[in-house]
Amino acid sequence: MNPESLLASAAINIGLAFIILSIFSILKKQPSNAAIYYARRLSLGQRISFEPFTFRRLIPSVAWIPRAFRVSEDEILSISGLDALVTFRLFKLGINFSVVCSLIGLLVLLPINYFGQDKSSRSYHSLDSFSISNVREGSDWLWVHFSCLCFISFFGIYLLHKEYNGILVKRIQQLKSMRKRPDQFTLLVREVPLCSEHKARGCNVDHFFSKYHPWTYHSYQILSDVKELDRLLKQAKSIVEKIEERRKKFSSMNDKREPLLSDTSRQDALKIALLEEKLRKYHGIIHNLQIQSASKHKELPVAFVTFKSRLGAALASQSQHSLNPLLWITEVAPEPSDVSWKNLAIPIRLLPLHEFGVIVGASLLTIFFAIPVTAVQGIAKFEKLKKWFPPAMAINLIPGLSSVVTGYLPSAILNGFIYVVPFAMLAMVKLAGCVSRSKEEIKACNMVFYFLVGNVFFLSLISGSLLDEIEEYLAHPRNIPNHLASAASAQADFFVTYILTTGLSGFSLEILQPGLLIWDLLRSCICCSGKEKDAYLYSLPHFRIIPFVSLLLLIGMVYAVVAPLLLPFLIGYFCLGYVIYVIQIEDVYATTYDTFGLYWPYIHHHIIIGIIMMQVTMIGLFGLKAKPAASISTIPLLLITLFFNEHCKSRFLPTFRCYPIQEAMENDELDEKIGELEVNYEKAADAYCLPSLQPPDFLLAPELTTRP
Repeated sequence: MNPESLLASAAINIGLAFIILSIFSILKKQPSNAAIYYARRLSLGQRISFEPFTFRRLIPSVAWIPRAFRVSEDEILSISGLDALVTFRLFKLGINFSVVCSLIGLLVLLPINYFGQDKSSRSYHSLDSFSISNVREGSDWLWVHFSCLCFISFFGIYLLHKEYNGILVKRIQQLKSMRKRPDQFTLLVREVPLCSEHKARGCNVDHFFSKYHPWTYHSYQILSDVKELDRLLKQAKSIVEKIEERRKKFSSMNDKREPLLSDTSRQDALKIALLEEKLRKYHGIIHNLQIQSASKHKELPVAFVTFKSRLGAALASQSQHSLNPLLWITEVAPEPSDVSWKNLAIPIRLLPLHEFGVIVGASLLTIFFAIPVTAVQGIAKFEKLKKWFPPAMAINLIPGLSSVVTGYLPSAILNGFIYVVPFAMLAMVKLAGCVSRSKEEIKACNMVFYFLVGNVFFLSLISGSLLDEIEEYLAHPRNIPNHLASAASAQADFFVTYILTTGLSGFSLEILQPGLLIWDLLRSCICCSGKEKDAYLYSLPHFRIIPFVSLLLLIGMVYAVVAPLLLPFLIGYFCLGYVIYVIQIEDVYATTYDTFGLYWPYIHHHIIIGIIMMQVTMIGLFGLKAKPAASISTIPLLLITLFFNEHCKSRFLPTFRCYPIQEAMENDELDEKIGELEVNYEKAADAYCLPSLQPPDFLLAPELTTRP
């Protein structure tokens, strides 16, 4: 990729970002868009004040950017919980890492790379003159690269340890400040056997825990098969929506008081009466089914067990309760708003089949996406592609078009294809039988991350290198690892364009919300004209944010020593992402659950993979540069990273997986002092009732007068 293509990509992405952010700053000032850009605030009942209509409301502004940097971590924590704070700490970690590594790369490595070889022997690729590939083989200057590799590795390890410890402290503080949450008193029990005496599961739960936890056990909530009940509730809710829609239409007709509409009004009043009568019948059927569902014939082998103390629940969750490990399987219950009720009905013995199906689906998706990724690299390597596909030379007939095609188009196409991947992965994960939505999103995060590493990173290296030296690959397949190491520097220009497109265009579209704008316009014009708008409320999409940020951090680590000129682009990426999502979390996204930072161990694992890949790449590059001593010296660095990862698993991870006994007892003592312990576990006992078994939340409104 030549410099003209890089400039074309930068110009297009900067121009698009400027236009999109300008449009956003204008639309955010309009009251008609409050349901989109202030959804969280509206859902909390906060009043959004807009200035009177003047010309200033049509002028773009940047006042929202400094506002994002003024938001503190404590404010983010109070607004959206620790999970959101973990996401922003990831952005901050990326900024800190990129800034320090950019200083080292630009001040130390860049001059060495540029003057490491004669000008006549420099490579064709635009960034190769500034990368390690420009250093002569066997040069002693490569020891400077090794020293920078050591510093960057230890700096990354320091940042990871600092963040892990900081988030662990925040987690303990949140557990103490949110002591009233029912999941701290509750245990999820699966594979409950039938009681041999009463042939029921519910009484078996009571007998079992009364016997083995006599001092701390309080009560249980057995789950029932409610598929038919769920179906009827959905139908009843749809009838309620129709009644509300017709009532509003009827009231608007009465307000007009037009005699010609009297017949229509009578017809609407009759339809409303028929729907109300149908709803009453549904109400009776649902009530009878709720009573029947509580019978022992409808019981599922799943129960929520409540304890009189957090200590009792913590001890029970960390114990094996049966000689048969496939019975009485216990785990800490998710909070009620996080429970995936449908998945609890899946027998635990079938979960491996569900997992296998998800793995097969993800593998097929990865293989399918290998086609567009390879095609994208073919466009990026346009000069080589012309030899394989001569008709592509027609692009050169239009001046400047080849720079746009090779510079901007590949990353734009790749981002377009990759956009649907997180949603596809989340849809597949929902079939895996996870007991909570948070576990579904965490699992989706991991799947999307590995997909991106495989398709965006590795396949981009392989496909790009294949188009460059395909004959060499076929002739010497044993040298593929060495070619992969050398391809890392050759693909630096492509990843620069990818960072620009993902950051500038991607984040700009995220804050603009074009999909919701179009949908809102359609609803206003066609479906719900004149109807008061409901806020478009969604939760923070961790499964879309964390994998992409982790991938970009991985790319930055791999190229920190190979091609340091890429790092300043990453600084812009992380800074813009931080600003965008601070604004989104303040105004748009709601918090539906909080796992107290359970995302961080997985983020830590992603970053460790990035550090290891950086070190493995440098082992290969030192070997290619005829510096075997540097390659051998990198191996202990790799072992230190693996040892650090094991240290974090033993030091920090258990606190994220289990409720610490010490913390549980201290929180119980605090509640006992203020007399709230009994109140809290009584509330926990009532919190895990099946939504379908609760009284219907729809009631018939008073009948409207139907006389014209």
